[in-house]
This record gives sequence, structure tokens and C-alpha cells, in this order.
Amino acid sequence: MSLSEEQAATLSAETVVVAAGRPPRTRDQPVNPPLVLSSTYFGTGPLGDGDRGYGRYSNPTWDPFEEALGQLEGAELPGLLYASGLAAVSSALSLVPAQGVLVMPSHSYAGSLVMATELAEKGFLELRTVDIADTDAVLEQLAPAGAAAASMLWLESPTNPMLGVADIRALTAAAHAAGAVVVTDNTFSTPLVQQPLSLGSDVVLHSVTKYLSGHSDVVLGALVTSDAGLRATLLHHRTIHGGIAGPFEAWLALRGLRTLALRIERSQASAAVLAERLSKHPRVASIRFPGLASDPGHERAKAQMKGFGSVLCIEVAPVGGHNGGLDGGLSGADAADRMVRALHLWLPATSLGGVESLIERRRRHTAEPASVPENLVRLSVGIENVEDLWADLEQALATLDG
Repeated sequence: MSLSEEQAATLSAETVVVAAGRPPRTRDQPVNPPLVLSSTYFGTGPLGDGDRGYGRYSNPTWDPFEEALGQLEGAELPGLLYASGLAAVSSALSLVPAQGVLVMPSHSYAGSLVMATELAEKGFLELRTVDIADTDAVLEQLAPAGAAAASMLWLESPTNPMLGVADIRALTAAAHAAGAVVVTDNTFSTPLVQQPLSLGSDVVLHSVTKYLSGHSDVVLGALVTSDAGLRATLLHHRTIHGGIAGPFEAWLALRGLRTLALRIERSQASAAVLAERLSKHPRVASIRFPGLASDPGHERAKAQMKGFGSVLCIEVAPVGGHNGGLDGGLSGADAADRMVRALHLWLPATSLGGVESLIERRRRHTAEPASVPENLVRLSVGIENVEDLWADLEQALATLDG
């Protein structure tokens, strides 16, 4: 492909995201990698290293995206593309040995929690959930006295949807001391904002559906590692379990990736403006956003991130009545639902990281942990004009007054 690891290391991420994964610079080659639709490849005799063999093993359309993502994460190896974020989660969890111990954030992507819980219920592993922002509590779960040490530490920082920030460097060091492998879900931050491999993580996970592809039109996942042994194990799992990406989706994802730096720059700037204004709004009971100096994760995020992301969460205050709005008036959850329904520009939908701004009350999902407040609303800030986004939020919140 177009960039070597050495070349990529000398360039800014904003350049790598555009330049990586290009075809060779030979006469009449296309500037963009072509879409290859084939399940079958020519070949005779035994398969060797580098042979494609069959469409479940490899596809030329995966390669450019996998190269680009690996270089963006600072990995020494290409990434691995999967059919969905949960397919990537499944592959990563396969690294936990039978009856091994998995330490996972109590607030993290609901699909990851559900999958880990189901594996634990079937006896495949022991699951310990913990507040990932509480470093001492995590350390205790990694190697508790009189109990088995962890086999895997699963990190997500900032967490979904509570935006808790983990001390990634300290926790990965402790996990390795306990003999655990560390997987970090970097979906919210993207490699332009945070690079967990440089902080000690062994494997980085992405829901490519979100920021990396960025246009709410594909469902994909990815894993990245610099460990050749781990990558071989993950590749084997992908091949045997069939969690492979469609070539057209991979092609769309690479096209979306090219504008990641611009999208992140715009959405992060807007998120900071909106968070500051919402923090002062009388109808907002509390706000979570690491970019606010008042946020408990602010200093930690500032130390390990190159920004604060484009997701923020608010708790909508109950309206009138007594007993939290239950005796007349509106409860916080009802007020949140009314506010979301009153929006015109923001889209009430389940996802994040697209060019459009999305919003939803998270506890409408039955799989969301009960510790997530009923009135918590997650906002994924897109690339629209920030004043238009604010005006829409302001008028929707105003509907709670009458």
C-alpha cells in the first residue's frame, strides 16, 4: 500500500487518515482502492502465507481500511475488520480462557455487557463489573485476595453512556502485572483523540459503524493490535466464526474514514460549546462531559486524550409536582422524553458518531444497566452549525415550561 509504518510514524494523524491505504503509485492505477466483489480466488496447490484462498479468509477491499486503521492507532500490524462491532467484541472476548476472569466496566456498551453476562451465565467465564473510573476498585478486582486474578481487563474510556474516564496507563500496567490481557474500546474517542496501544493496551476495539465510517450507512467493527500472536488468534476466530465484513461496507467505511479529522474537529468544538451552555440551563439537572473543568474525569482525560470527544450526556430535571415529579408534573424520564420529542433538527435515534446530531434517552433500552439514570439523555454532536443545534435544544427544553 501507499504508506509504510515508518512513513506513517512521521506524519500527523490528520494526514495519515487521508493518505493511508492508497493503491501503488504506478501509471494508470486508480487513486482510490477498487471495490472487489468476489468470493473465490484462483489458486492451485497448498495455500501459503499471503494467499487469499477464499472470500472468508480475505478480500482486497478489506486491506486498505485495515492498513489505515492500524497506522492510525500506531500499531505495527494492520487492523482486522469485522461484520459489526459486536462481532469484534465476540472475537476479543474469545481471548478469555475457559473459566477465566473478565473485569469489565459496569457502565459500558450494553451489547458488550450483555454478551459477557451471557457467557458468564453459561459458565464460560467469571464476570466482575466495576466502576472503571475508580482506579482502586479496579485494582482490587484485578487481583483480589483469595480469588483468581483477572484474565482480561476490558476498558472503555470514556464509557457509554456515563462518560466515566479510566486511568488507562495505570490500569493496563496493573492488569499486565496480574497476567491479564487488556482490551480497550476506543469507539467514542477514535485514534485521532486517543491511542490506547501507546498507553499500554494490548487490543483496541472499534465500532466502525460510528465515527470511523461516520455517515450512519454501514455496520462494521474492528480490532487492532501490535502483538502478532494475538492478531493470529483473532484472525483465526474471525475466519472460523465467520464474522467477516462485506466488501461494499468496507469500501464505504474507507471513504468515510478520509474525512474523520475534519468531522472530529467540527463535532468536538461544537460539543464543547453545547456542554458549557447546557451546564447552565435550569432544566438540566446534571451534565457529563470530560471537556468541562467541573467534570470528575476532566484532568484524567486531559492527560491521555487529544480532545474530549463529541458525546455528552445530560439528566433532564423533573417538572413541577412533588416527589421528583411523580405527584403531578413530569418525572425526569417523562421530561426527557418530552424534550426529545420536541426537537426538530436533532434526530432521536440509536447510534452516534455520524455527521448528523443524534439524541436519545438511554434507559428506553431494556438492556441498559439499571444504574443509568432514567432521565439521562445522550447527545452525539454532528457537524451542523452549532448555533442551529443550540437553538433546537433551547426550544425543546422550553417546552417543559408550559
